[in-house]
Amino acid sequence: MQKAEILLPELKLIGLTCRTALKFEMDSSSAKIPGMLQQYFGNQCANKIHHRLKLGVTYCIYTNYESDYTGEYDYFVGEVVSSFEKLPEGFSKLTIPAQRYVKITAGPAPSPQVCIQAWQEIWSISPETLGGERNYFADFEVYDERAVDPTSTTLDIYIGIKN
Repeated sequence: MQKAEILLPELKLIGLTCRTALKFEMDSSSAKIPGMLQQYFGNQCANKIHHRLKLGVTYCIYTNYESDYTGEYDYFVGEVVSSFEKLPEGFSKLTIPAQRYVKITAGPAPSPQVCIQAWQEIWSISPETLGGERNYFADFEVYDERAVDPTSTTLDIYIGIKN
């Protein structure tokens, strides 16, 4: 994994959301994320989003943390937009304020294992090694053209860091 510190501007996103927790996601009978991703991609939800800024670039966001990565959180999948106008029915909007991140690039490796393995490593990293203490406001994965081939996926993970 490669990592770098970065400051990102505010992001506006439109997509689908659900409330979940790591303990639910570790059990296939209670996991919500796989079904939500299947709904998002299977129904071509991105094509229903207006004002898209980065066509084909999907953001998977973890936010509204109850505590830390072990508590409940909101999971959001969607795209960055320039405006919330014309919000499609059944979709949610999300604004992430400008903040500092540690950007971690994982892969290439098969999906979803590349993502799962990256998060397992992130959870075990000390704040000193990571580059700062996590703020648990918003963390996200970015899937772009490097993630088209599920047998060789590369993705960027942004971990929110306290100022």
